[in-house]
Amino acid sequence: MTNQKVVAITGASNGMGKAALELFTQKGWIVYGGARHIDNIPTGANTRALFLDVTDPESVTNFGQTILDEQHRIDVLINNAGYGENGPVEDTTMAHIRRQFDTNFFGAVALTQFFLPTMRAQHSGRIVNISSVGGDIYSPLGAYYHASKAALQQWSDTLDLEVEPFGIRSIIVQPGGTQSSWGAVARANIQKNLKPDTAYEPLVNVMNATLADDAPGMGASVQDLAQLFYRAATDNKPKRRYFNKFSDHMSVIVARAFPKLFRSNLKRMIQQNK
Repeated sequence: MTNQKVVAITGASNGMGKAALELFTQKGWIVYGGARHIDNIPTGANTRALFLDVTDPESVTNFGQTILDEQHRIDVLINNAGYGENGPVEDTTMAHIRRQFDTNFFGAVALTQFFLPTMRAQHSGRIVNISSVGGDIYSPLGAYYHASKAALQQWSDTLDLEVEPFGIRSIIVQPGGTQSSWGAVARANIQKNLKPDTAYEPLVNVMNATLADDAPGMGASVQDLAQLFYRAATDNKPKRRYFNKFSDHMSVIVARAFPKLFRSNLKRMIQQNK
C-alpha cells in the first residue's frame, strides 16, 4: 500500500477513456483501466489493464475485487464505458435497446454499487459519470442513446444527495462533439439498425452528415476531455456538471430553458441538410 490515489476508469481502451488513463498515470496515480480489448490499454509500473465487460455482473465483480484486493481502497471511479446505439425508434430491436442501457447506464450502476461500501468506510470517494450534452439535448435517430444518458444524469444527481453525507460525490461530465471513434460507431449502428424496408432512409442521410468525423462541432480532442475528467476527479469543490466548452453548456441551457426554440432550430437544420 502507498499514499498514491487509486482511480478505476472504464472504457479505457480508446478515445477519452484511454487519454484519461494516460493523464492520470502522468499525474502519479495508481490507475486501473477496464475494457473488453485490454491489448489496447497502455500499462506500466502504476497502470494495470483489466478485462471488463460492464454488462456482465461477474466481470464487474472480478474487476472491482481485483482493485480492492491489491490496493485496499478506491478514490475515484470514472464510469466512461459507453457508445451510441443509434437508429430509428421504430426499427431498433429490443435486444439492441437493452444493450444500450446495459452499457451506458446499468454498467455504471453496478460498478458504483460495488465500490460504494468501500468509499463509505473510507469517508471519501468520487464517482465521475461520463454523460454527454446528449443527456439534455436530442436529435433524430439517437433516442435510445439520449435516453440512456438522461437516465445516467438523473441517477447521478440522486446518488449525489444520498452519498454526500459520507464524504462522497457523484458528478457528471458532459462532453460535446469530440474527435473520436464515437461518430463512426454511431453511423455504423444506424445502418445496422435499419429494417430492409425502412421508411427513414432520407433522415439517415441527413444524420450521417451531422455525425461525420469532420462535422462542425467535432473539435474537442480526447486529450481535452481527459483534462476535464481530471478536473472533475480532483477539484476540491466539485461542480455538479462539467463542460469542455461554453458552447456545449449553452446548447444544454437552450434545450432545457427554451425547448420550442431548440426544436425549431433542430428542424431547420434537418431541412437545410436534406
